[in-house]
Amino acid sequence: MGHLFVSNYKADDGEKKPMKYALIGCGRISTNHIKAALNNELEIVAVCDIVPDHMQEVLEKHGLENDSSIARYTDYRKMLEEQDVELVSIATESGSHASIALDVIDRGIPVVIEKPMAMSIADAEEIIRRADEKGVKVSACHQNRFNVAVQKMRRALEEGRFGRLSHGSIHVRWNRNKAYYDQAPWRGTWAEDGGTLMNQCIHGIDLLRWTFGDEVEEVFGLTRQVQHPYLEAEDVGMAVVKFRNGAIATIEGTVNVYPKNLEETMYVFGETGTVKIGGTSTNNIDVWDFADETETDMENKGLKEATSNVYGNGHTSLFRDVIDAIKQDRKPYVDAVAGRNALELVLAIYKSMKEGCPVKLPLADFASTDMAGTFGEKEDV
Repeated sequence: MGHLFVSNYKADDGEKKPMKYALIGCGRISTNHIKAALNNELEIVAVCDIVPDHMQEVLEKHGLENDSSIARYTDYRKMLEEQDVELVSIATESGSHASIALDVIDRGIPVVIEKPMAMSIADAEEIIRRADEKGVKVSACHQNRFNVAVQKMRRALEEGRFGRLSHGSIHVRWNRNKAYYDQAPWRGTWAEDGGTLMNQCIHGIDLLRWTFGDEVEEVFGLTRQVQHPYLEAEDVGMAVVKFRNGAIATIEGTVNVYPKNLEETMYVFGETGTVKIGGTSTNNIDVWDFADETETDMENKGLKEATSNVYGNGHTSLFRDVIDAIKQDRKPYVDAVAGRNALELVLAIYKSMKEGCPVKLPLADFASTDMAGTFGEKEDV
């Protein structure tokens, strides 16, 4: 089932120099990576992006635009050659995650990879294989596992307070308009991004699979493209998941909610416990009921974790755990296998859509690009 997140790591013990960190990719999510690096007192030695303005923008957000100690690169390979780096995070377009990660791993550098870890089962498996071969720490950036509400639910789960799990669900009901997709042409493409299930919903899918024991037997999914005809991929998708432990669950992911993000909500139903984690990014406890109620349970009811955006606060905790994993020579809390598992479930839904029937897991090699042409020719609107 895995373990609860516990870390004794302290950012600066006064004895060793801060770990040297570099960021590859300075787009929308990169500010959370820089914030996590600063919160963990890493030494930011370099940033890299093929668009120089992107580097300037993310550094400005954190008051680092005039810091001459931070080198800037448009070629990450050159950066890796010239800089002495101890931790790298990758926040480029999704389609390049795997190839960049493999280059970083081959240099023996620990790496945090933004979701999705890869766009194909083959690439995800190769990341796992090569990281094991070279003894490199790899973490898939599924930061919502560190949400306070999620961690409290996880503790109750590991203590057996739910009893036998019956069923559950994840709902990601967000809004993404044309302006969002126009910001980056790779968004919504099969080669570089996938659709709402791969981009917006994969964090919730990770939480659902992790909560219900990771072992999935079968998936049946349907996807559609309703409001975004200029994309290649889906803007709404739903699935039914059958777990090996007998539990079943549903997945709903969409960017078609008017007029703005509504919620990212997870339900967990067991014979002696019911929990609903809500908010815009599974950051609040909306329902918390257990047969063996304690005083702590009363404190948990109504918990709300403030967040500045839908990405939540988990990047800082995820980075802290990776740093601790490097120091303690252990696996990160969210390792490469976790990244593969979330990807596999998304790809299984895609494959089910393509074939029109349930799909058994484990999934043989399948890639997002195998979905090319699903919704016909794209419109220029």
